[in-house]
Amino acid sequence: MKFPTEAAERVARILAENGPSTASALADELGTSTTAVRRPLAALHEAGLVEASERAPYGPDPGPRRGRPSRVFSLTGAGRAACEQAYDALALEALRFLAKRDGRAAVAEFAADRADRLLAGVGSSTTAVATVHEVAERLTEQGFAASVEPLARDGAQLCQHHCPVVDAAGEFPELCDAETHALGRLLGRHVTRLATLAQGDGVCTTLIPAQCAAPQFGNSHADNGTPSTPQTGTPADIPADTPADTPGKHQHRERVAP
Repeated sequence: MKFPTEAAERVARILAENGPSTASALADELGTSTTAVRRPLAALHEAGLVEASERAPYGPDPGPRRGRPSRVFSLTGAGRAACEQAYDALALEALRFLAKRDGRAAVAEFAADRADRLLAGVGSSTTAVATVHEVAERLTEQGFAASVEPLARDGAQLCQHHCPVVDAAGEFPELCDAETHALGRLLGRHVTRLATLAQGDGVCTTLIPAQCAAPQFGNSHADNGTPSTPQTGTPADIPADTPADTPGKHQHRERVAP
């Protein structure tokens, strides 16, 4: 689907990169007025590429506010599809070629290397264990529009509202699996992927339990993202004693790192 205007495409791409935003935030990003942003937003909304609500579709509830709440605009599924960058199609062609020539094991090896590079350098160099917020910040920098949503019974959900390679991941789930494994190693605990954009869900959601273990930094896909030596300790950003199967707000289907 094509965008109604060039201005609408610019607005949509900012939403893809930054996640749900108000008209004021979009205007600041574009260096223009809120009034000038509302016309392309209206065109995107009419085309079914953008939806508006009084709060973002993911992330913690900011609570009650005084005055009229600002509307938050976010991409729909059709809007995300329209924003997918050209390299997603190129990545899909390259992965098909790699799988045909060298087999799916080669695809898994590539996916593991990609996930490691995606999250390289995140966390403290002294502990090697990153916080969920540090991971979300890195993923957002890489175009995944990530946020952390605390759960009522402790633990948290890592939400990714955009995926630059969603089409490739739909055909090659090795990309999602490798990312999940890398998250487990980096956060120092077993994590569970509950939903993915590649599977048709509205947001990629990963359950991060409060329980912590020391990470192992060996083969990228040999330890399956699950540290093998449990130790006592809890990162400061997530409380302790959360069951690993705590249901989350965005839970649709469970995808567990093998």
